[in-house]
Amino acid sequence: VEAAKNSKKLAHLILSSDDDDIIHVAKELNVEVPFVRPKHLAEDASPTLGVIQHALQFYKAQNIHFDAVCLLQVTSPFKTGAFIDKAIAKFEKSDCDALVSVQKVPDEYNPHWTFKENNEGYIELATGDKTIISRRQDLPKAYHRDGLIYITKTEVLLEQHSLYGTKLAYIKSPLDYTINIDTL
Repeated sequence: VEAAKNSKKLAHLILSSDDDDIIHVAKELNVEVPFVRPKHLAEDASPTLGVIQHALQFYKAQNIHFDAVCLLQVTSPFKTGAFIDKAIAKFEKSDCDALVSVQKVPDEYNPHWTFKENNEGYIELATGDKTIISRRQDLPKAYHRDGLIYITKTEVLLEQHSLYGTKLAYIKSPLDYTINIDTL
């Protein structure tokens, strides 16, 4: 909430939740809570896309439209307003459908050094390549989503039913921001 409030580029900040305690805290922090999230969108297996689409449909019914949505997951709490603004600026300058924050995959986990089991019980490169890249210096850079920030055009969310679209941009997160709280 602090990071979002410190952002100069976010036009609107809301919280989507079904939890009374979380809603209470959000309201104490002067965060808009325009609705209580439906139970079917608040389960462990509920997709994030559905949650965002629900919020957009809520506003669409009020004839309020947004160009894009910036998702700031609470499971990745360490971010700053300046980083959010940097990501939004890159999104605005890019001809992308969406932008995600990423971290470089360590060489030992690079897809070109990752294997899967085949039908004969042997392993083969997960990339489908036939030849193993032997030197780490020759590995192509690979990235993984770190969950810190997602920015997606509204039409991609509603029409393509995707958080990513077909043209996905990225921004590298500072390493000390990437703590993901996914378990108790």
